[in-house]
Amino acid sequence: MTESTTPPAPRDNLFGVCAAVGADLGFNPLWLRAAFAGALLFSLEAVIATYAALGVIVLASRLLFPDRRRATASTTVTQLPPMPDSIEEEPLRRAA
Repeated sequence: MTESTTPPAPRDNLFGVCAAVGADLGFNPLWLRAAFAGALLFSLEAVIATYAALGVIVLASRLLFPDRRRATASTTVTQLPPMPDSIEEEPLRRAA
């Protein structure tokens, strides 16, 4: 059985476009989400088109330029020192 090293995607976002753009450009994605929410008051079509275009750009950038740090971090295995043979456990205290 193979284990996945990728953490599960959070369920509180739509396709992760704002989070990916924020991570790539180094700002809090909440600002981009707020800008989209404000723009919804003016033009729904423009917001959907902009969001879709950003999604295509994020997808293309992730496919063309994969994050090497994430790839090397998932292949690196950290070995812990061996446990000692005898471990003295502190006796449990009874509550009064």
